[in-house]
Amino acid sequence: MDDSQPRKFQKDLNAGLVALVLLAVLERTTEDLYGYEIAKRLQKANEGEALFKEGTVYPVLRALAAGGLLTSRVVPSYAGPARRYYRITEDGRAMLRQWSDIWRQTRGFVDRFIEGTDS
Repeated sequence: MDDSQPRKFQKDLNAGLVALVLLAVLERTTEDLYGYEIAKRLQKANEGEALFKEGTVYPVLRALAAGGLLTSRVVPSYAGPARRYYRITEDGRAMLRQWSDIWRQTRGFVDRFIEGTDS
C-alpha cells in the first residue's frame, strides 16, 4: 500500500497546527525557550517521536515573532552558534485562546463525522 497519501495528509494537517502548538508550549512555561529546546519538548510529549520536523519549527517561530505573538532575543553561546530565545506576548496569549477555541470547534466537528454521531 502506498503511504504517500497518509504522509501528505499528516504534513498538511501539521502545517496548520504548528503555530498553535508552539504558542501553547511557550504559554505554559515561565522561561524563554530556543527552537531546539522547543522541538525536543514536542518530541518528548509525543513519546519520543517527532510529529513535526525540527526544521518546521524555526520558520513558524520567526513568523509568530514577526506577527507580534512572540518576542525573541539572541544570546551568545560558548559551545556553538548564538541561540534565539522566544517568549509569548500578551497578543500571543490572546491569539492562543482564539486559535484554541477554533481548534476545539473543528475537532468536535470532525469527530462527529468520524465517530458517526453527525445525525
